[in-house]
Amino acid sequence: MRIDKSANGWRVVFMKRDVTRYRFDNHLEMARLPYFAVRDGHLVLTDPAIGPIIDMHTHVANAFGWAKPIDLRKLTEKTDLWLPVDDFVDLDVYANQNVTPKRRSKMVRSFFVRSLLDPMGGGYRRSATMANLVRDTTDLGMTHAVVLPLDVPFISHNAETQIKAARDYPAITCLGCVHPFARNMEADLDKQKQMGAPGIKAHPSMLMVRPDHPKAMELQRLCGEREMFILWHCGPTGIDGWSGQQRCLVRYFEKPIAAFERTTFILGHSGALQMEQALDLACRYPNVWLELSCQSLTNVRTILAKGPQDRLVLGSNWPMYHQAIPLAKVLIATEGNPELRRKVLYDNAARLLGLDKADRGH
Repeated sequence: MRIDKSANGWRVVFMKRDVTRYRFDNHLEMARLPYFAVRDGHLVLTDPAIGPIIDMHTHVANAFGWAKPIDLRKLTEKTDLWLPVDDFVDLDVYANQNVTPKRRSKMVRSFFVRSLLDPMGGGYRRSATMANLVRDTTDLGMTHAVVLPLDVPFISHNAETQIKAARDYPAITCLGCVHPFARNMEADLDKQKQMGAPGIKAHPSMLMVRPDHPKAMELQRLCGEREMFILWHCGPTGIDGWSGQQRCLVRYFEKPIAAFERTTFILGHSGALQMEQALDLACRYPNVWLELSCQSLTNVRTILAKGPQDRLVLGSNWPMYHQAIPLAKVLIATEGNPELRRKVLYDNAARLLGLDKADRGH
């Protein structure tokens, strides 16, 4: 598979499978790599020299409108991933290129549509819980995960719900989410900071606002005043639809980045399909960080080689993808460089989150 750019946006082109060293018929085959093994049907991290690890990009089930909230403390038998464990995975493509159109349509119905219209609390949302997140991160030697909620004015309260639930899980930090069009934007931001959120999550496509919109600019200024970072979804992914992709273009992020030096900007997915532009921003502006989820192995190597090594963090986009996928890419790309590996897997994120130094243990 590859992603091509056309006049109508980005499109996925499916190609014949070629199983090589970094292409696997299923996720468990990643145990061929020297870092993992399969135990009781789970892929687990086995190298004791690796860790601790922080995953800066995870999600649990959101609820909007008529959707029934999910019990975030419930442990289910397995996590229903957007890209299931039995499916083929290629580490050297953008992550969503591993997902077939049929599978994607099913996931959109079962996860995203149900987030708005599901009064029963079923579908794949059912397993997107904090209890499952802790179990899955533990399998991979991860000591901490950051949950990113999404909210829309009047029809959701996901950030406050998830921040409260995260108090039961020392291994989870939950960010806030304040919509730029919220009636009480500043008060909402203050409340979520007081509840313990070190930053907020924003998504141009899902929140239907560009980062350079005047109201978004004000929100980002307020974050800087409060020493709260903002983690944006950044860049087109090829599956957002034309209007959604347009709001996510990397060029729209430079205006707020340049305007608000006190605000820390984390560019989620490192700009997605516009990685080079996001990398350029990170190299030119000291308030820009890159989060690595979904990038190909080749692009991860490029980011680690050319990017600001003290401002790079691991992310997985769980439960869309298995956390071993981005972890494997970083481990491969940092072979022979334990100092850089430690920075990307833990030190940078720990500094950003203000975690207790005792948590460094290993």
